[in-house]
Amino acid sequence: MFNKTPLATALALALSVPFAAPAFAQTASTPSTQDTAQATPSGGSSNASPSPSAGASASAASTNGTLPTIAVSGQTDQGDFQVERATVGAKTPTALRDIPQTVTVINKAVLQSQGATSFQDALRNAPGVTIGAAEGGQIGNNVNLRGFTAQNDIYLDGFRDRNQYYRDTFDLEEIEVLYGPSSMLFGRGSTGGVINQVSKKANLQESGDVSATVGTNDRYRTTVDLNHPLTDTSAIRINAFGQSLGSTRDVEKNKDYGIAPEARFGIGTPTEVTLSALIQHNYDMPDYGIQALNGHPSPVPKNTFYGLTTDRTIQDVQTFNASIKHKFSDDITLRNQTQISHSMTDARETAPQAVLTGPLATSPALSNGNYTTLPPSDLFIKLQSHDRVIQNHSIYNDTTLEYKFNTGFIKHDLIAGVEVGHDSYTNQAYTRNNLPIVSMINPAYLSNPPGVTTTTGNYADSGSNEIAGYFNDTASLGDHWKVIGGLRWDRFQAQIHNTISAPSYATQTNYFTSVRAGVIYQPTDWQSYYVSYGTSFDPSLEALTVTNLTQNLAPESTRSYEVGGKWDLLGGNLSVTSAFFREEMTNARTQVSPTEYELDGDIRVDGFQAGVTGHITDQWQVYGGYTYMDAIIVQASDGTQGHVPANTPRNALTFWTTYSLTPHWEIGGGPSYMSPRYASNTNYVEVGGYTRWDMTAAYHAKKYDVRLNLLNLTNKSYYDALIPSDGGRSVPGVGRTLLATVNYRF
Repeated sequence: MFNKTPLATALALALSVPFAAPAFAQTASTPSTQDTAQATPSGGSSNASPSPSAGASASAASTNGTLPTIAVSGQTDQGDFQVERATVGAKTPTALRDIPQTVTVINKAVLQSQGATSFQDALRNAPGVTIGAAEGGQIGNNVNLRGFTAQNDIYLDGFRDRNQYYRDTFDLEEIEVLYGPSSMLFGRGSTGGVINQVSKKANLQESGDVSATVGTNDRYRTTVDLNHPLTDTSAIRINAFGQSLGSTRDVEKNKDYGIAPEARFGIGTPTEVTLSALIQHNYDMPDYGIQALNGHPSPVPKNTFYGLTTDRTIQDVQTFNASIKHKFSDDITLRNQTQISHSMTDARETAPQAVLTGPLATSPALSNGNYTTLPPSDLFIKLQSHDRVIQNHSIYNDTTLEYKFNTGFIKHDLIAGVEVGHDSYTNQAYTRNNLPIVSMINPAYLSNPPGVTTTTGNYADSGSNEIAGYFNDTASLGDHWKVIGGLRWDRFQAQIHNTISAPSYATQTNYFTSVRAGVIYQPTDWQSYYVSYGTSFDPSLEALTVTNLTQNLAPESTRSYEVGGKWDLLGGNLSVTSAFFREEMTNARTQVSPTEYELDGDIRVDGFQAGVTGHITDQWQVYGGYTYMDAIIVQASDGTQGHVPANTPRNALTFWTTYSLTPHWEIGGGPSYMSPRYASNTNYVEVGGYTRWDMTAAYHAKKYDVRLNLLNLTNKSYYDALIPSDGGRSVPGVGRTLLATVNYRF
């Protein structure tokens, strides 16, 4: 097992102590991020300013000897890292203190400060999230959350985003990460939690924002954000981006662009209609990393690339969203939302498959972590193609009724709804034969090697239909107690056809009832303590792909227990959270023989998570989190019993801070730490831990910002994404990179 670092231990202990602090000026009527956007220019988030009640709390605090209120009122648009609400915890904007689970919200102020533009870079701010890479029939953002895969648990404005593409942040107001099984809210999956992307909303403020970024290694990017009111109650907003990104990895080059228009009608009226779209095109160079050698990533330079220079991954995604919200009264609101999406991925990708002891395809291959006494200069890499054309289609509809009412002294906030959906998936595989064998240390970068032929492989065609009904009630018992309970019933039916691979045909219908329960105690308006319980289920055909022999098994199910606290300190300007949790899948699929799988596995993750967000002083802002995960495969029949689940570090820490030297000048930076982890459940390949440091410096004016970001300050060699197949591969992270961004507002 890996040891807990002293830094992580200190932070965990510090954040788990309830602090004495004045009352937090936050009420149930605090607007959501999307609502406040109506009065905020698109160039950034407005700085928080305390309400009169916060000032009153400050006076009381001064007499009691507790911490004073901090009046945050910056003179320039530098952005506030702190948010008070999230939509991911109850299908409607809800105060974070009223969600009995750990929630991390990464807003656009954090992303702009860090120069983070990709979905993957943004998630570095969510400890407990680790990055995977393209595998099998899955291409795009692959992530693990608290030790469990979350590839199918990524959402866009509350709907499952099954499209296989590399997501960008150009149209995002924030990214919400809800930790813990949440099938009651989101249906199948959500074993470790869910990740919800919240799009920017059209608002009634005339604004425009244009940015341009130039960086080392031929990195160029531009974004546009235009918002225009049409009438007193309607507006349109258009976000767009284009980029050409080089890399510190040889050959790597990505060229992407996208546009996201939105129109809102009836803003501020009882009936509001929103129409939006996301259209994105990616032309990226795939990176399958490097093979392992002697139980660790092979000792080659971090820029070494295995593949062909003609490799590429082309992705096109189109998502259309229509929603209508009608407020019958202050107590009754009805919402209906429909999303239609399609994506196409055309991949010609070459990956390192095996380490050979000779230069021929017939040379012996190493295995089980590739142990050998031969030096890397005497070894070779066998290449393998991963070519396929994938199509995804989906249509979802969700109708939700929110009803607030009283039964005696108990106040209820009831959410009930019906959700229906249909998904389809096709995958045509191709195999390129006679690919070259290359040197491990100095591979030749070839474009079209001679003698390569292509064979058409398996064609998979699958689809699913889902219908679900759910309700969740938050019952307030007086001023200090809240009880939360919810149920969801799902019917998930799926089928799959294969032309070559087994099974040739499989179908399955699953019925599952998910539950959620929590109790919250709030003795004052600045502190909140909770206990919660939740479940999730994972059908065999959940991803519309299947491992043969598992297609007839019942769904895996996971239970989660969490106890934690949330504190709003310094007059509400600093939020601190901490929680202990256990997540356990007691019926995991495990292979008991070459021809049989059973639901006899047991995977358990015990852990602790803490976070801090907000202002320590008027000039000093912080954003950070820490997760400790004691993960173990308690029971398995495939030889992995007692092992640590793949891509699950014992410790993960992220911290980012900025300081305003003057009303215009800002500096900042911070580390990201991850302890060692294993590339697969076999634990043959261990990938070392690392600490990466980033820095920023910015000048803010009324109409423009100039920002420098230095990524990986020390040029640390580390491994980012892990791939479990072919013995375990590791993708090197970005080397030292300098970015210069100019942002102009009008």
